[in-house]
Amino acid sequence: MNRELVMLVDVLAREKNVPRDIVFSALEMALASATKKKYAEDIDVRVHVDRNTGDYESFRRWKVMPDDAPDWNTAQMLSLEEAQDRKPDAKMDEYIEEPIKNVEFGRIGAQTAKQVILQRIRDAEREQILQDFLSRGDELVTGTVKRMERGNAIIESGRLEALLPREHMIPKENLRVGDRVRAWVMKIDRQARGPQLVLSRTAPQFIMKLFELEVPEIEEKLLEIKSAARDPGIRAKIAVFTNDKRIDPIGTCVGMRGSRVQAVTQELAGERVDIVLWSADPAQFVIGALAPAEVSSIVVDEEKHAMDVVVDEENLAVAIGRSGQNVRLASELTGWQINLMTEEESTKKQQEESGRIKSHFMEKLDVDEEVANILIEEGFSTLEEIAYVPINELNEIETFDEGTVNELRTRARNALLVAAIANEEKVEGVDPELLKLEGMDTQLAAKLAEGGIKTRNDLADLAVDELAELTKLDEEKAKKLIMAARAHWFTDKETA
Repeated sequence: MNRELVMLVDVLAREKNVPRDIVFSALEMALASATKKKYAEDIDVRVHVDRNTGDYESFRRWKVMPDDAPDWNTAQMLSLEEAQDRKPDAKMDEYIEEPIKNVEFGRIGAQTAKQVILQRIRDAEREQILQDFLSRGDELVTGTVKRMERGNAIIESGRLEALLPREHMIPKENLRVGDRVRAWVMKIDRQARGPQLVLSRTAPQFIMKLFELEVPEIEEKLLEIKSAARDPGIRAKIAVFTNDKRIDPIGTCVGMRGSRVQAVTQELAGERVDIVLWSADPAQFVIGALAPAEVSSIVVDEEKHAMDVVVDEENLAVAIGRSGQNVRLASELTGWQINLMTEEESTKKQQEESGRIKSHFMEKLDVDEEVANILIEEGFSTLEEIAYVPINELNEIETFDEGTVNELRTRARNALLVAAIANEEKVEGVDPELLKLEGMDTQLAAKLAEGGIKTRNDLADLAVDELAELTKLDEEKAKKLIMAARAHWFTDKETA
């Protein structure tokens, strides 16, 4: 009978194309499951099957655990003292075993054994198919819609099955069973009971991979797609770049008579694609991304990672696009927050900003309006600049003599020192862990303390818009700060 077990294992391993050890492991699990059913207690059983003869041994085992271990199970655990009574050299977290009577294979609940073995083999088959796919390094799956489940499509590609969720299908396309589909591998879910590959046809990466298929120069590393942004099924933008001066990046992606870009558009259900020339200069990149709108001027704010883009009245509607589509895609493509405005709005904003800086200088430096205006005209906008820029930059201002320059620097440094002391006083009683967060500084902590936010949990409980309003941070920075404050929640949960 035991020799027949070995033969059965060999047949299943060949038939299912899985390693022999996987089938033996499944058989051992089935025998252990059947053995446990003979006992009233929920014991732990290990069964070992000899890979050559088919003979098998059964063992009951206990894990050595601390006396105060949570979820203590007397049927499966022993304290260190009890374990050492049985085995003097026993250590924590190891297993103590003793042989028990084998269950007879012929009297096993056949159905239970069959289910355990087949399930383990199915899992092994799925893993093997997945590994075969991953070993090829493919990021695109091309297959057929096998069936629809609650609006999601199950895609069959050879022996591989993948899931294309409803929310990752292009909105206006209606997939049916039997349709040929191509999609990007968004993630691998090894815990899923069904298909483990999760696909997307709406991700920006999908359009980048499609262009790689259509444009050989990308595969040859002569051309690079730097980024992409999409409004799936309607419009997309991609940024392309090359170091080879012989190649026209945009023309190469468009192809002869638009053949390459049209092939991508057809795959994306008619999605219109704008091809933009990438630039290392962020302002130039934004200008290209906003095409076909013409830009009059740009003011870059590095700290907020934002740009005020000025366009004339005629170009404003084009720059914004239908329902804000053009400016939104340009912002996603470049990674910069883009604030569109007319010349009039830009002038008004600059005047307001200039007025705020002038008032600040007059108050903190104790100077008159004329001196404040001169500093602003020379490009100074903060006390830090006046206090710490090389002194020759201030000496170049013709209106100021050396004594005036030195006095302005002294007053600026004193004002900064007073502000720092005030901030230090405000953060007294603030949790030190809050001050350690990435992106946090004393000035920001002082603003939070004024609003009653003194611990990580206080900050973590805020909504992004609440933090942005309280601190005047942009939404992206506010979001990052809140996520940093919440990080310990997840760490503590994992530890527990």
